[in-house]
Amino acid sequence: MPVRRQRIWITRAQPGADATAERVRALGHEALVAPLLAVKTLDDVDIDLTGVAALAFTSANGVRAFADKSGDRSLKVFAVGAATAQAARAAGFRSVLSADGDVDALADGIGMRRTELKGVVLHPGAAEPAGDLAGALEKHGVEARRLILYETGPVTLSEAQAEMLTKADAALLHSPRAAQVLAKVLKAHPAPKLRALGLSKAVIQPLSRTAMAAKVYPPFPLEAALLNLIDRNP
Repeated sequence: MPVRRQRIWITRAQPGADATAERVRALGHEALVAPLLAVKTLDDVDIDLTGVAALAFTSANGVRAFADKSGDRSLKVFAVGAATAQAARAAGFRSVLSADGDVDALADGIGMRRTELKGVVLHPGAAEPAGDLAGALEKHGVEARRLILYETGPVTLSEAQAEMLTKADAALLHSPRAAQVLAKVLKAHPAPKLRALGLSKAVIQPLSRTAMAAKVYPPFPLEAALLNLIDRNP
């Protein structure tokens, strides 16, 4: 049976949005690239790895921002999910462990290995992270420190853009922050026929009170698994 060509809204920030769009088109669908978030890397940041035993990343953007500013790839990496772990390996980190897609799972995983960590866990990320990883790690008895490398801000859509995009078949969501912005867009532009396809349960959660045709996520927080949802939930 031929695949029904669908219009898929790519909400993730650049540069990831274009890569996702290519994969969507390879599946035979139309990709509408309209990020709901924009990432701005901070320039005046000093990365001091003295006393750091491991890095903890809660997004691929955090990985990219750190990799752009530091050539060190020797530290153990803890990633929030498979997509972030993939980004870390692609950046050259050799020791990468992945959690199940949310901050609590990441903190639990690091906490289980706290006896292996002889130093601080550094969390490079956004000025406004999706969750308080450092606080969660402290509850596990793990010393943690945040390192702000970039800012993520919402993108304002024009009325015409919002009207067009909310008529898509589905919106792909890679982060809870993008889902938060989408919820605000849909409050002004209701789209009960739009499906939300999220990378994980945590990503979809901000849409819990938003009327939509479906809110689904794959069993594993991998983009390949996310894209499989397009045709499985038509």
